Amino acid sequence: MFDGGKIITGLIIFLIIITFPVWYNAVNGQAGERPEIEIATKDTPGKNECVLPADVMRTDHMDLVMQWRDEVVRHDDRTFKTENGREFTKSLTHTCLDCHSNKDAFCDQCHNYVGVDPYCWDCHIVPQDFEKGVK
Repeated sequence: MFDGGKIITGLIIFLIIITFPVWYNAVNGQAGERPEIEIATKDTPGKNECVLPADVMRTDHMDLVMQWRDEVVRHDDRTFKTENGREFTKSLTHTCLDCHSNKDAFCDQCHNYVGVDPYCWDCHIVPQDFEKGVK
């Protein structure tokens, strides 16, 4: 191997760069406090239960919303049926936002924390009462 030293040096530098976030957090403590999400819901009779359990929605809501988008737009399938038989309309503005009414306190806190910029609002117009957090 003629360039073995250069390859080994390159691999070491690569590993240091890739593992830098782990080293940085180990030296400086936590990456940041997880935001406390205000789950402000409207007091709507019969709508005190989310479409899926909270832990599933916390981790997979983006997949669910994109799945709903595809099914509604491509197949005109507008009804979501849960395992316990409840039915919901597949709609960001008429299902999700009907209960979770404060964008700043609910959506934006988590999205800012994880550094994502969802493109929901490229097509959807933010309802005025949702934007202001009015119940």
